[in-house]
Order: sequence, then structure tokens, then C-alpha cells
Amino acid sequence: MEYLPNILFIILLGFGIGFFAKNVKKLTRNIKLGRDVDVSDNKSQRWKNMAMIALGQSKMVRRPIAGFLHVVVYLGFIIINLEVLEIIIDGISGKHRIGLSILPEAVYGFLIGAFEVLAILVFVSVTIFWIRRNIIKLARFWKSEMTSWPKNDANFILYFEMVLMMLFLVMNATDVHFQSLNTGNVISQYIASWFSGISENTLHVVERAAWWFHIIGILVFLNYLYFSKHLHILLAFPNTFYGKLTPKGQFNNLEAVTKEVKLMMDPNVDPFAAPAEGTENDIPAKFGASDVQDLNWVQLLNAYTCTECGRCTSECPANQTGKKLSPRKIMMDTRDRLEEVGKNIDANKGAFKEDGKQLLDNYITREELWACTSCNACVEACPVSIDPLSIIIDMRRYLVMEQSAAPVELNNMMTNIENNGAPWPYNQMDRLNWKNE
Repeated sequence: MEYLPNILFIILLGFGIGFFAKNVKKLTRNIKLGRDVDVSDNKSQRWKNMAMIALGQSKMVRRPIAGFLHVVVYLGFIIINLEVLEIIIDGISGKHRIGLSILPEAVYGFLIGAFEVLAILVFVSVTIFWIRRNIIKLARFWKSEMTSWPKNDANFILYFEMVLMMLFLVMNATDVHFQSLNTGNVISQYIASWFSGISENTLHVVERAAWWFHIIGILVFLNYLYFSKHLHILLAFPNTFYGKLTPKGQFNNLEAVTKEVKLMMDPNVDPFAAPAEGTENDIPAKFGASDVQDLNWVQLLNAYTCTECGRCTSECPANQTGKKLSPRKIMMDTRDRLEEVGKNIDANKGAFKEDGKQLLDNYITREELWACTSCNACVEACPVSIDPLSIIIDMRRYLVMEQSAAPVELNNMMTNIENNGAPWPYNQMDRLNWKNE
């Protein structure tokens, strides 16, 4: 019976980490469903972007209040959870506060004291976030795409963080030995007074309960991430590393189309000649994208990284003028469809079975796609380097090049360019008549 708590802890830890690893494997599989894309260039700039944007939160603080609170929660939550290492060692070894036997008492007290101060700051910051979301009701948190699950998901995370911080402080406050040291208990000493008059045995039970609930909460939170928008806690780092490095607003060109245009403009090429041997495979199976498998893996990584913060949508001029487009919804729909495809593969033993659905029309409407002005505001606003515009452009390409389903105005413009060499419906011989006016 002496080792039963250790055995239970090891089983719990193994199950929690195993389930997390299983979900990471599934996540990786889903992202790899996308087309391959080479993002191995300019690694020094990519490392810099990851350090500045993901670690340094440089884009978050552009909105000072939310940015500052987010930095507090981010740093506080990460630093406080360093004590999880001590909890894991204690749980496996059966020791209690093994840090005290490794570190000088003053150093240990300083660390735990810093953790306690951060815990209060995190609790206050999370409470303000909850008020902003549920009482003040900031408009970007209440757009049409923020249905019951996205709203509940955000609140669940806030509740998780509040409870974990309180469990940490209660665990310290009811630890008689720790409180007797009178070092590091800068916050918990005041909470300890709540339990005055309780017997030492009861305090031990409360401390052990807080300890167990704290570690169980950490493991539950870890595994909840896969199902939550807070997956960005982990994915923000690779997402910013693989983020777009080309100049703002620059579109990529389809290589097959570029080659075709160059051939058309080369006077030495015989237009009736058969394609050169081996070039048949240069033509893509599909131009643009109609489903998630047509997107590249970086775009799918973007979808999983989306924080649903709504900064992109709040900056979108189309959305501000009442259009149906919401860049946040584009990312949420892409992730939802990708999850659906992943479950389809799981249900069919590793093979995708056609389900009669796709990202285009079933999730993202054509009205949304054509409402985009391609201004790049959504990309600039995103705090973790997500690029909704690239998905919109790829889906537009599919509509134009595979279905000839561009709006009438765009079709007229392209016809004029083809016939007249300009977007306007004037004969090429009349193109300079304006100079005589």
C-alpha cells in the first residue's frame, strides 16, 4: 500500500502523455495531407521571426491592453508550470518537495515566491479576459462564426487557468512544512489563514487533494489542447517559423501557368509541337484548391494554429462594410473540414472515402471568396503569422481555372485583356485617344 500512490501516479502520467502523443500523431498526419511546399529558405530570418513573434509576442502587444495581459498569462503559465517537473519527480519517487533537497532553501523559496506572484497575476489577467469576453462583449468575440462551441471553448480555457492557479496556491497554503519555512510563501501565507483552526491531518488531506487535482488538471489541459483553439500554444512556434517571407501582398504564381505563358511569348516555340518528353507530369492534377487536400501543409498548419482571436476579421475592410467574409471563419472552416477528413480516414482504416463534401461550397461559400479585396490586412493583423489570404486565392484559382466561375465583371476584364491588351473594352488602335482630349 505504501507504493500505491506512486503506481497510480505513474499510470496516470503514462496515460496522459500517451493520449497526448496519439493526438500529436493524428495532428501531424492531418497536416501532411496537404501538398508539399518548400519552406527551407532563409532559415536565419525564420528563426528570428519565431523568436520575435511566437516567443517575444511582438505582434500581440500592438493592442497594448490585450497584449500586456496575454504576455502575463503566457509567461506566467509557462514559468509556473516549471514546478510540474518537481511534481512529476515527487509523484514518481514518492518524495515531497524534492526541490528543497536539491536547491538551497533561499533559492527554492525565491522560485516558489516568484511562481506565487505570477499565479496571482495570471488569475487577475484571466479574470479580465473573461470580463472582456462575457460582460463587455467585445464585438470580435461575438461575430456570427463564434457559435456555442468556439465561445464555450474560450471560456473553458479561462476556467481551467483560474482553477489551476488556485490549486497551486492552495497546495502551498496547506503545506504545513512549507509554510513553517516562511520563505517563498509570499501569497500563500495569506491564503493559509483561511484554513486556520483546521487540524494538521485535515490540512494534509487538503494539500494532497490540491496536489492531485493540480497534476490531473495539467494533464487534462494538455490533452484538451488538441480539441481547442489553444493548440496555438504549441503550434505558434512552427507556424511563425514557416510563415511567409515574401514581400507583403506578393502572390505566388503557379509554375505550370508561368511556363505556359513563357512558351506563348517565345517566338521560337512551335505552338503545334508535341510537349517535350517528360513534361506531362509538370501539369498539376488540379489548378487551385477546392478541398483541404489541395492546400499545402503550411496552410493546414495555419488552420490548426488559429487562435480565433478575431483580429484578422476586425481589420478586414470587406467585413467592416457588411460583407459575408470573415478571415477567421476561413481558418475555422478549413480546420473543421480537415478534422472531418481525418475522422473519415480513421473510420476507413487509413484511406479516405469520398463523402460528397468539400471545403468549397460545403464550408466556404463563393460569396465569401469574392468579397475579399486581397488587401493583406488579415495577414498583417494575425499575431501568429497565419495567412488566410493564401487559402482564399487558391480557392479563387480553382473557380476561375477549373470551373470558369469568375464573376461577370472579372470575366469581362479578362476577355478585354485577351482581345484588346487592356482591361477596358476599347480597340488597341484607340488606346491612346485619351491624349487628344
